[in-house]
Amino acid sequence: MEQGLALHHIGVRFGGLTALDDVSLRVPPGAVVGVIGPNGAGKTTLFNVICGFVVPDSGSLSLDGAPLRPRPHRLTRLGVARTLQGTGLFAGLTVLENVMAGATCTARAGFLSALFALPGSDRDERRLRRHALDILDDLGIAGHADAAPGTLPFAVRQRVALARALAARPRLLLLDEPAGGLGDTDIAELAELIRQLPRRDTHPCAVLLVEHHMDLVMSVCDEIVVLDFGRVIATGTPDEIRDAPAVADAYLGAAVDEETVA
Repeated sequence: MEQGLALHHIGVRFGGLTALDDVSLRVPPGAVVGVIGPNGAGKTTLFNVICGFVVPDSGSLSLDGAPLRPRPHRLTRLGVARTLQGTGLFAGLTVLENVMAGATCTARAGFLSALFALPGSDRDERRLRRHALDILDDLGIAGHADAAPGTLPFAVRQRVALARALAARPRLLLLDEPAGGLGDTDIAELAELIRQLPRRDTHPCAVLLVEHHMDLVMSVCDEIVVLDFGRVIATGTPDEIRDAPAVADAYLGAAVDEETVA
């Protein structure tokens, strides 16, 4: 029963500006879907609609066939997690504590149990700690568990941010420019991590990826959606998108505009 995330004819306007215009896309279970487009194409607005930060003026969302009405504070409980541009880590927490924070939506003990340090709260903390350590180990950074994020290289902090998102056991992971600021070697390692996410033995997840590094998008995505001025101008496999005239026109047009402004 293949369903996953579906956006149906989403429209968003900010005053007189149309940010998204009749946008539809699907992210099936087990898939990596990329969203690309020139600056201002509507990629960030699309993510914000899925996360509940922007309410669309038209259209609807569904997750596994059920209507999706996301609210930012309830997103992980709906089975959706997101990484941010940059890392968004808590500077005052260790790496392990940051990842445990991402898993709090799976906690079994309630607020009062934690407040009064009841036995159930202690068991929950031990369970979350084991879960966080397992994820750090899967991503090859368990050795940094007790470190402060600010002491680590940027590429490692990016992995910590990914680990924190995975700690929520999402069915769908939204990756927002995960390769930003990374070198070629780190991007190649990130690509392998992304490919493995839908194939994990425990808690596999589909991926919706917004990214400017085209080599990364082409190497990891099963399908790519191209936005331009808020509209979907092409959808297809990496090979189909690479050969699509509309995509070339959009990117070449953006390059010409940037040169003219410069």
